[in-house]
Amino acid sequence: MTTGVSITIRRAGLADAPAITDIYNEAILTTTATFDTEVKSAAERTQWLQSHDERHPVLVAEVTGQVVGWASLTRWSERSAYDDTAETSFYVHSGHRGRGIGRRLKDAIIAEARRLGYHTLIARVAEGSSESVHLNESAGFVHVGTLREVGRKFGKLLDVYIMQKMLGRV
Repeated sequence: MTTGVSITIRRAGLADAPAITDIYNEAILTTTATFDTEVKSAAERTQWLQSHDERHPVLVAEVTGQVVGWASLTRWSERSAYDDTAETSFYVHSGHRGRGIGRRLKDAIIAEARRLGYHTLIARVAEGSSESVHLNESAGFVHVGTLREVGRKFGKLLDVYIMQKMLGRV
């Protein structure tokens, strides 16, 4: 629920790199949402943002002109046979969670994937991220596998759940 807050979803630009960096670094330091363990510089995130092309967009969520979350479509594999598949990611600043921003970002990135003609989307969700599992399930993703103890974060080996959403038949 947005509780009356106006949320704007738009395509990210290079000027959004510092806010994207801050949101991602918070996730690195405080959650298992990413298995990155070292914070990123704004220059590194700018390079990451530049690596996302028209077919692999990054979207941001703004509340009162402030970027409070982002979502992306990323290549699933460099092999061309996977060109109709993308991985989805989304992150929301902790001060803005629970307001429907993650849902809006997820819905928007799925809509972009449909517009771009993707066939299937993948989400990787770390053990203990029940909110992400729930949000992905409510967006139509289904659990298709578990990679056991593939990442170590905060001193603990964690599973990663692979979730998939089929967008349509080619």
